[in-house]
Amino acid sequence: MKFGVNTWVWVSPLTTEGIAELAPKVKAMGFDWFEVPLEGTEDIDYARAAAILRDHGLGVSVCAAMSADRDLIHPDKAIRDNGMAYLKHCIDAVKTLGGTTLGGPLYSAVGRVWQMTDDERARDTDLLVAQLSELAHYAGDRGAVLGVEPLNRFETSFINLASQAIEVVDRVNHPALGVMLDTFHMNVEERSLGDAIRAAGKRLVHVHTCENDRGAPGSGHVPWNDVAAAIKEIGYDGTIVIESFTAQVKSIARAAAIWRPLAASQDALASEGLKFLKTLLA
Repeated sequence: MKFGVNTWVWVSPLTTEGIAELAPKVKAMGFDWFEVPLEGTEDIDYARAAAILRDHGLGVSVCAAMSADRDLIHPDKAIRDNGMAYLKHCIDAVKTLGGTTLGGPLYSAVGRVWQMTDDERARDTDLLVAQLSELAHYAGDRGAVLGVEPLNRFETSFINLASQAIEVVDRVNHPALGVMLDTFHMNVEERSLGDAIRAAGKRLVHVHTCENDRGAPGSGHVPWNDVAAAIKEIGYDGTIVIESFTAQVKSIARAAAIWRPLAASQDALASEGLKFLKTLLA
C-alpha cells in the first residue's frame, strides 16, 4: 500500500515551481505518493514535473478539478464537450507525469446542485454512462484508470453514495473505470463507511482520506477502525491519499468551505495524518 498527499493541503493552483518546492518536503515527511490537482491546463510542464517526481522517488496521480465549465451532464453541449476535452487532457497529463490514476467527481461541476425527477436522473445517468464509456476507452488505450468519486450533498446532487458510483461503473463495464472513495464525503452520506467500501470491492481504484472536519486523519470522529477493516477485507492494496485544503488560499477556501485552520500547520496536518494512517493500516 502507498501513502500520498494531495497538494491542495498547501497550494492552489499547483504549478511546476510548486511541484519542485513540495516534492522534497513530501518525500521527507515519509510519503510515497504525490497527487496533482489539475486546475488550469497550462499551469504545469508535465515532462519537467515528471522528472522532479521521479528524482524524488514519488509515485503520482491526478485529481480532476471539475469547474462550472467542465460538466459531463450539463444541459449545454458546449460545457459537456469542454468537460470531455478537459478530462482527456487530464488522462494525457497523468501518463506524461508517470502515473496511471485520474480520480474525482467525473460527472458534474463541483457545487452544481439541482432537483431531479426520477426520469431526469435516469436521462442524465444514461448520458453519463455514454460519456464515461468514451473516456474509459480513451484511458484504457493509454494505460490509465479513472476513479468516479461520490461527493457530499452540498457539493453535488448527482452522485453522493458509493452505490450510485457503482451503478454507473457497472453499466460502463470497462476495466479502465472504477470507484474512488473519500472518507470526508462518506462520513456525510454513508450509513456505514465500511459497508460502502465492501460494496465497492474490486472496483475501488483510489482512496482519499481526511477527518470529518477536513482535518488530519485520526483527529476527529471518522470510524477509522471500520474503514481499515473494510479496506483489508476487500484486499485493497492501492494508494491512500490525504486530501485537505488551506484557509490561506482564498479561492480554494471558499470553494471547500475552509474557514479556520484545521491543524497547528498544514505540514502538521500532512505529517500527523500520515503517521496515523500508517499505524492504522499496517
